[in-house]
Amino acid sequence: MILWFTIVLLAVAVIAGLFCVIAGLAGRRPSDFTVGALALLELLLIAQIVVAIVAPLVGNPPTGSLLEFWVYLVSAALLPIAGVAWALLERSRWSTVIMGIAALAVAVMVWRMHAIWTIQIA
Repeated sequence: MILWFTIVLLAVAVIAGLFCVIAGLAGRRPSDFTVGALALLELLLIAQIVVAIVAPLVGNPPTGSLLEFWVYLVSAALLPIAGVAWALLERSRWSTVIMGIAALAVAVMVWRMHAIWTIQIA
């Protein structure tokens, strides 16, 4: 896992999360921008899945628990999809808040995945 990619992913997750939470608390229903922010987060998570598959093949295996890493990665990839699906079905301001909370949860998971990949001792 490359540090700059992790930092970009964290930044997108935090910015998307804060934007969605603030928009939701301000009474805004999900807009194309809020849904798009989570779609961008999902694209970056898909890229991270590809990196996680390719990295061990080129000699960069994780140093921590592989099972824990993949559980976080799959969970992080499902949260934005669930948030967007609910937002599209419900179209309420609370679904925008939930999208933001999902994005912030993804940020925590991404940092944990980075720690598993690079910091922990197997």
